[in-house]
Amino acid sequence: MSAANPIFEKSTRRILVLALVVFVLDQLTKWFVLQCIPVGDEIVVVPGFFNLVHRDNTGAAWSLFTGNNAVLALIAGVALVGLFLARRQFHSHTLLGQLAFGLIFGGIIGNLTDRLLPSRHAVVDFLYFYLQRRGAGELGFPAFNVADSAICTGVTLIFLITWKHEHTRQNVTSGV
Repeated sequence: MSAANPIFEKSTRRILVLALVVFVLDQLTKWFVLQCIPVGDEIVVVPGFFNLVHRDNTGAAWSLFTGNNAVLALIAGVALVGLFLARRQFHSHTLLGQLAFGLIFGGIIGNLTDRLLPSRHAVVDFLYFYLQRRGAGELGFPAFNVADSAICTGVTLIFLITWKHEHTRQNVTSGV
C-alpha cells in the first residue's frame, strides 16, 4: 500500500467499520424511540433509577448552548475532520486506539446525523438514569444516547492510552 492512500490502511478500515457499527446501532435505537415514545414521555424501566425517555436536544453536553443546532453541527463536522486527520498522533495504530477512534467517529456521525436530518434538527436522547429522593424529587443525570456513550468511552480510552504511553516513556527516560 502506498503512503498516499492512508484511508485504505488496515487500521483506518477497522476504525471506519467500528464507526459504522456504532452509527447503525445509534440510529436504530433512536428510530425505535421516535416510533414508540412521544417527545417528553417516558417509560419506567427500573423505578427510582432508570427510564427510557424521548428528549430532543438542540444543545450540546447537558443541554449547554440549547438552540444552537446549526453552530453545533458545524463544530461537530470540523471536529470530525480534524480528529480524522490527527488520529495518528493518538495511537490509532494500536487496536485500543482504533477502538477509541471508531467509537468517537461513530458517535459524532450519529449525533451529527440527528442535527442535519430535516425531520429532526435535534439530537434524540433517551437513556435517563436518576435517583428518587424522599420528598425532594429526582436527582438525575441528563438523558443521553448510544452516540454520547460511544464518544465518552472513546475519549476516555484516548486519555488512558496517552497517559499510559506518557507514563511508560517517563519511566524509560528516567531509568525507573
